[in-house]
Amino acid sequence: MEKPKSAPQEIKFSYGGQAVIEGVLMRGANNAAIAVRDPEGQIVVHEQPLNKTLYRGWIARTPFVRGLVGLWDSLGLGTRALMWSADVALGEEEDVSFNGPVGFATLAVSLLIGIGLFFLLPTTLATGIGSALGITSTSSDAAVEQVETAADGDVVEAESGGSNVFIFYEALPIGVEATIINFIEAVVQLAILIAYISLIGQLNDVKRLFGYHGAEHKTINAYEAGAELTPETVITYPIEHPRCGTAFLLTVVFVSVIVFSLLGRPPFLLLILSRIVLIPVIAGIAYEYLRWSANNIHRPWVRVLVKPNLMLQHLTTREPDLGMCEVAITSFKRVLYSEGLIEEVEAAIPEPNPAAAAIPAVGD
Repeated sequence: MEKPKSAPQEIKFSYGGQAVIEGVLMRGANNAAIAVRDPEGQIVVHEQPLNKTLYRGWIARTPFVRGLVGLWDSLGLGTRALMWSADVALGEEEDVSFNGPVGFATLAVSLLIGIGLFFLLPTTLATGIGSALGITSTSSDAAVEQVETAADGDVVEAESGGSNVFIFYEALPIGVEATIINFIEAVVQLAILIAYISLIGQLNDVKRLFGYHGAEHKTINAYEAGAELTPETVITYPIEHPRCGTAFLLTVVFVSVIVFSLLGRPPFLLLILSRIVLIPVIAGIAYEYLRWSANNIHRPWVRVLVKPNLMLQHLTTREPDLGMCEVAITSFKRVLYSEGLIEEVEAAIPEPNPAAAAIPAVGD
């Protein structure tokens, strides 16, 4: 096929996507396409228009707002795409709705679990570690400062119990001690993230998912380099990409250290509340940083800055095979066709490949 009509320097939209079960989701400015290989080796494609306001309207041009709104939309679309891809991979394709209360409820539950595991748990553990290191006073020390005035004017110490260790602790103002604990919180957060990804990465199904993630990255990298979009060409491109969602997670961790350090270490209940309320702020900042670094990746010093992000991506990517690249390319070509960048014949779905379908069944 011909090279994309837009040269790399002329690309006005940052294409992206994610891996799904036995396939890849690609997003453009107007449409999203999900390509999944079924048990017979046929590539099944689902396409759907995207919200114009989010991807092309004023929201897409408003810093910080675009990151938050776009992230929410991407999470919802990605979650529903995963559900649909699982049905296709199992040979049980259904005409599912990518919108509505079921999709919203699934996203809400997923977010609650994520917030609890990657935000609230690290906050609680860091508070305990800070107490163990003697950086903050807890329970018996801090609760003794909770006093009440008796009728005769005498000061009476409030009783405390061990169960209040995380409720009654000495709040810390902005400073070195608060920053140390916030840094500990970030380290715990990152450790949980790495442990979680490493653990699920041992599953065969997840290994294949990570292979499709690698295929998605290679396809975008090849397109942005102006290369021919064939499996044999795409597979030669790097497996890392600066706009990767894994890179976003690492950026969130580092941004959170800076943002939370501006608050010191407030009382525990306010501490927990701040972690939840400031998620949109942190996500917006992290998105703008990733966008800026991706746009300036040609600068040597920026490549040094993003090196940790690129390294972390190896946790969630694997080298794909040609069949995986074919699926990723099919999805991406459908997006390019929807935007008038290639002809329909170039975006045709390939013939079934029984060899590529000879894989372990999902769930085995």
